Amino acid sequence: MQQTQRTQHTTVDHIEQVAEGVVSLVLRGATGPLAPWEPGAHIDLTLPNWLTRQYSLCGDPADRDSYRVAVRHDPLSRGGSEYVHRFLRRGRALEVSLPRNHFPLVPAPEYLFLAGGIGITPILPMLRVATEAGVPASLVYVGQSPATMPFADELRALHGDRVRIVDTRRQGRPDLAALASALASGALVYCCGPASMVAAAEATFPAERLHVERFQPATRTFAPNTPFEAVCARSGRTVQVPPDESLLDVLTHAGYPVPSGCREGVCGSCEVTVVDGEPEHRDDIGAPAGRMYACVSRARSPRLVVDL
Repeated sequence: MQQTQRTQHTTVDHIEQVAEGVVSLVLRGATGPLAPWEPGAHIDLTLPNWLTRQYSLCGDPADRDSYRVAVRHDPLSRGGSEYVHRFLRRGRALEVSLPRNHFPLVPAPEYLFLAGGIGITPILPMLRVATEAGVPASLVYVGQSPATMPFADELRALHGDRVRIVDTRRQGRPDLAALASALASGALVYCCGPASMVAAAEATFPAERLHVERFQPATRTFAPNTPFEAVCARSGRTVQVPPDESLLDVLTHAGYPVPSGCREGVCGSCEVTVVDGEPEHRDDIGAPAGRMYACVSRARSPRLVVDL
């Protein structure tokens, strides 16, 4: 049976500007140790303005007392970053989800990390864990200028010449082809950053050696939406999903409040278990077998049975 999403209670312990337009939040567990996590994980952060947003954990995975995230101010956002930057204060109680990880660090003999701007957040703990384990690792960190790159000073202090800071205004973009040609046998590449950077990495590095995370879904084309019915296995209730509505919205309106965050198939918070039928997966993170993300995915079969 699908488990109900659990939340954790935290308090904003520290807010710090770590780059132009970027603040770091340290969230301390309010009732004891927080759930463990591994590099690449993110949490849902429920804000006091009723918005839920996803942020990569970028602190020390060994620290069970607090989580650290970083939030870039986006004036065109839907209100999450605006609230964090303008109104959130130290001492505020916040609920966060259990960590989820769709970007795990796979064991390898060597790593090359590529990060652009706020894309450093999932990469930072990966570099920490790899170097602590004695695995050769290097980071190419790209930004418009050092002032816009969060945690650049921390990275230099902790990792020295393992880190290469690339100021694109002065140095241009890094030569990914040269990095690919120098890649050691068996080394894996992890990349997180703007869509253009991820696309360039995908065009350069072998797919079997490259792991990427996107903050926005890739542009893809699907067949036109068709209607289907969804049967909620626990209650036996059937709901109709028309072409112009998502399964998530239909379930919510029917009284089945599936958790949701990005609504773009990127965060994984709206995962539901499929008991019968064939989903049409439209997410960007790769739904595991027997699961689907209700915000974007639909059905190839005329009927889906879900564990609700």
